[in-house]
Amino acid sequence: MSSATLTLDQDIWRPKYNPWLIAVVVALAAFMEVLDTSIANVALPYMAGNLGASNDQSTWVLTSYLVSNAIILPISGWLAGALGRKRFFMSCLGVFTVSSLLCGIAPSLAFLLLFRVLQGAGGGGLQPMAQAILADTFPPHQRGLAFALYGITAIMAPTIGPTLGGWITFNYSWRWIFFINLPVGIITWFLVRRFVEDPPYLARIKAAGVKLDYVGIALLTLGIGALQVLLDKGQEDDWFGSRFITTLVVVATVSLIALVIWEWFQKAPIIDVRMFKSFNFASSSLMMFTLGILLFSSLVLMPQFLQTLLGYTSQLAGLALSAGGVVLLIEMPIMGQLTTKIQARYLIAFGWLALSLAMFYSTKRIDLQLSFSAAVWLRITQVIGLGFLFVPITLVAYIGISPEKNNAVAGIVNFMRNMGSSVGTSLVTTLIARRAQFHQSILVNYARPDNPNFQNSVNGLSRSLAHSGLGAHDARMQAIAKIYQGLQAQAASLAYIDTFMVLAVGAAIMFCLTFVLKKNEPGGGGAESAAG
Repeated sequence: MSSATLTLDQDIWRPKYNPWLIAVVVALAAFMEVLDTSIANVALPYMAGNLGASNDQSTWVLTSYLVSNAIILPISGWLAGALGRKRFFMSCLGVFTVSSLLCGIAPSLAFLLLFRVLQGAGGGGLQPMAQAILADTFPPHQRGLAFALYGITAIMAPTIGPTLGGWITFNYSWRWIFFINLPVGIITWFLVRRFVEDPPYLARIKAAGVKLDYVGIALLTLGIGALQVLLDKGQEDDWFGSRFITTLVVVATVSLIALVIWEWFQKAPIIDVRMFKSFNFASSSLMMFTLGILLFSSLVLMPQFLQTLLGYTSQLAGLALSAGGVVLLIEMPIMGQLTTKIQARYLIAFGWLALSLAMFYSTKRIDLQLSFSAAVWLRITQVIGLGFLFVPITLVAYIGISPEKNNAVAGIVNFMRNMGSSVGTSLVTTLIARRAQFHQSILVNYARPDNPNFQNSVNGLSRSLAHSGLGAHDARMQAIAKIYQGLQAQAASLAYIDTFMVLAVGAAIMFCLTFVLKKNEPGGGGAESAAG
């Protein structure tokens, strides 16, 4: 069957039911899955205490989910072709819902980890299939609006996840962060069964048969599993100072290189790496990876800064971030409309520029006297650019790709964003730790006994403490401790500034790359021409 025939079929085929009804149903499933990647973060100490595990052991609750999720994401297109997309989507939804119940009733950490692996595997197919269903359900001129709805789920869910997880855990039990998936999952499963259908070209792909690529699956599982674990545990184990992490780096590198070579020569690869021959697809994948880095980096940086250095509670820190979520909620539908009038690459360019300037502005505003209102406005500036990126980058990824590749495109694009989120979280955690050490080693030079300014500060603070009833020696020791504590806080603050500068440079590089993307016809979906 030729690409032209497939394209014609796709242009003629339309779903039986209202596309927006289908969009809401599949977006609900995707929202539930993305929410689960972040909702458990704040509940880890409660899980550890309840299940008799250490805090270090409890972090595997997150890692186990991310590993299985990351393995399924890139092969979801292949699985949809083998099983049929609707059947695969319903299977993933069923596995995710049942494993959520099992996670909620898990009697021990070992069982919880097993059920989280199952939950991650089920969830791995929900995001890309939701996106692929939207791409096929809507005509090209409405895709931007559809992807805007999907974008709300992909960006809003991780934003509200920690706040919602903290509230549920504090007021009820950590087990309810899993139980809340049950009614949503069951209702969504029946709605998908009723309203979603596969387009004709998918039936032909399934009828043609799909060969099982055992070598590709093994290399993917080994490579992505090792990569995800090393990203999650690298800073905790001091990276190359740990033999475990060094071994994972070697395993991940060898496995992923071998996977690309193997899949390149397969007639029916589980991951169609040949799509990366398209410069446009490769560039949009890189941009989605970078977007994942910046989105999750800022989600880690801001609440961590507010809680560790300014003493905010998790609830108050979540409240400071919530205004940014409201801005995105308003911005995404507008962005869907703009994609029908303005070339996607111009919207992307503005988004990267706005994001780069926002990260640079953050380096000027971050300090230990940051007020709550200033934190709210700072977060708003950080998210404005994000709204201009998700929908247009997703649209650009489909330019020049035939409809039968829609499942594969969705799988790889979502995989790149998820891996970007893992890299971003690991990157900022490492940068903050290393740069804080660097700045502390410099600042401590100003706290030498022969520095008169230091001595004056110690003496002044000692006198103040002595007036409160402390002895001379105790007052001096506490004064030195307080000054050193302030020095550590200042070093950490400078580390945050350095990290925001790195993110600003990354966004600026993506801004430059934007102008080599292919043009698209606004409102015309896949029409393209050479970049000019």
